[in-house]
Amino acid sequence: MSAPPRTPPAKRALDLALALPAAAVALPVLAVLAPLMWATQGRPILYVSERMRAPGRPFRLLKLRTMAAAARNDGVSGGDKAARITPMGRWLRRLRLDELPQIANVIAGDMSVVGPRPPLRLYTEAFPETYAEVLRMPPGVTGLATLVFRRHEERLLARCATAEETHAVYARACVPRKARLDRLYAARWSPALDLWILWRTLATLAGAPPRRRRRR
Repeated sequence: MSAPPRTPPAKRALDLALALPAAAVALPVLAVLAPLMWATQGRPILYVSERMRAPGRPFRLLKLRTMAAAARNDGVSGGDKAARITPMGRWLRRLRLDELPQIANVIAGDMSVVGPRPPLRLYTEAFPETYAEVLRMPPGVTGLATLVFRRHEERLLARCATAEETHAVYARACVPRKARLDRLYAARWSPALDLWILWRTLATLAGAPPRRRRRR
């Protein structure tokens, strides 16, 4: 079992400074969303998924449920699961409101606000060396790889028709690219970088166009 990631004290302080006020805002929003979800798609309201904060160290990730239940629900989401997404679930995903309960994960210390997205056990066991490096920083609600690669990842996985194809594409095309970005984030981490990533994430959700690099 790997040692848990060491969160820099400044990063943990920033997490709490962001998460505690965010929880005060999120609770009224969740109080409105929960009965709407109950009325439109039934129970349960929350989806609880095992994720890894370090190889061999799982935690229970909290999300609002966006899919109809199924007997088999392993692996990442791709085109093979698209038909299971509920109408309200599509709206929640588009605005990333399904991730609001992860504020509780941040307060509990399982996650950071910014960091690599927490992987499924399946992938930490398939790529132990990769995730041993990636998860030296605690997993986050958003991160550099999420900001840069998320839309491309969604396009790649949306083309997949089966769980096996989704897994193959994710393992071949997504894991190594996201890991490079996550390692770059860890090497250059600072509180200012976390705040910039969070700001760019919120700006993207608000519809701001991505920033383009200037040609020299």
